[in-house]
Amino acid sequence: MERSLRGARVATYVYFVLCGTLMGAWVVHIPAVEERVGVSHATLGGLLVLLGLGAFAGMQVAGPLTDRLGARVVVPAGGVLCGVTLVLPGLARGPWTLAGSLLVFGFCNGCLDVSMNAHAVHVEKAYGRPVMSGFHATFSVGGVLAALVAAGATSVGLRPAATLAAVGAVGVVIALASARALMPAASAADSTDSADSTDAAEEAHASPAAARRGTAGRVRLLAVLALMVMLCEGAANDWSALHLKDVLDAPAGTAAFAYGTFAAAMTAGRLLADRFVARFGSLAILRHGAATAAVGITLVALGPWMWAAFVGWALFGLGLSGCVPQLFSAAGHADPAAAGANVSRVAGLGYVGMLAGPGVIGWLTHLVALDHAFLLLTLLCVTTAVGAGVLRTESGRTPRSEMAGVGH
Repeated sequence: MERSLRGARVATYVYFVLCGTLMGAWVVHIPAVEERVGVSHATLGGLLVLLGLGAFAGMQVAGPLTDRLGARVVVPAGGVLCGVTLVLPGLARGPWTLAGSLLVFGFCNGCLDVSMNAHAVHVEKAYGRPVMSGFHATFSVGGVLAALVAAGATSVGLRPAATLAAVGAVGVVIALASARALMPAASAADSTDSADSTDAAEEAHASPAAARRGTAGRVRLLAVLALMVMLCEGAANDWSALHLKDVLDAPAGTAAFAYGTFAAAMTAGRLLADRFVARFGSLAILRHGAATAAVGITLVALGPWMWAAFVGWALFGLGLSGCVPQLFSAAGHADPAAAGANVSRVAGLGYVGMLAGPGVIGWLTHLVALDHAFLLLTLLCVTTAVGAGVLRTESGRTPRSEMAGVGH
């Protein structure tokens, strides 16, 4: 059992890296595809919304399917579909074909994203200790791999379609080869049933309808927190470099390091977060992480010096790093029998926040300066810190992060 569980954990890492690599391969080719199709920045921005809408739809479909069919079926299927459709944007010859390509690719990416997160919940439950943040860290590693592959392909003169096709083909092979190591539906159910025996005993006194209402309300609160946290992350992705360039008059090369600082701090934080969750609990990580992020973005908004901006973006990334994994994990553990559906609700609304973040900040710049617009992110982080109590279990039992589990 221990060996198969280790295999399932490794396979989950593989799928997170795969998802990050496939999405990253598209992201790094956006300028080349934009030039090939011949659309403006404004038109491309509208088309990218379709990618998000497709992902949102895919999450809502794949979540319940994962609960019904099991991750061993849905996760590889999502990986294969994502790999196959990756080439489509590279083949697009006009705005309409690019729009359709992004919608389809986004749908398949959403299927892979939510199903692998649902499987990660079951793996974490079986381990009896936090492992979710580590999975999310490897997603970032996939983005780095995609950038390296794209740089190498460009240097030898490969067209975007050829590079995307090659990366997608490798992705299909990896998705199929890793499928056998995933936990079958029966194993996932057994692990959650045994770990939740205390829950069942406690809820025996409550009506099923009341229990479902309580779970649904908690998942909605988690989704709202995910919306706020991922809105902050989306804003940092698009506005961090522009802040240094436009507000602090940094050279373009120096300004690019603002996003690099944020991303590096977030990746490092996720690599370390599971150990801190095991020691202090997920509630503390969410609360103190959001508070740290609030301090960081406030320093960015009000600090007049370049060094303060870099420190602020680092604190912002470090603080946010552990927040999303805790919210996804809590959603999956709220009702293990519906882990996929609950994760899809939280991830879906969070994804809306990720897409909305750049636009919200952009709209605010019509009213206030860019640096002062970031104070909205401060407010969202403070609200998240205050609302972190939703992670507290009502029964007061020992949280899963403090349970003994399988060793490394």
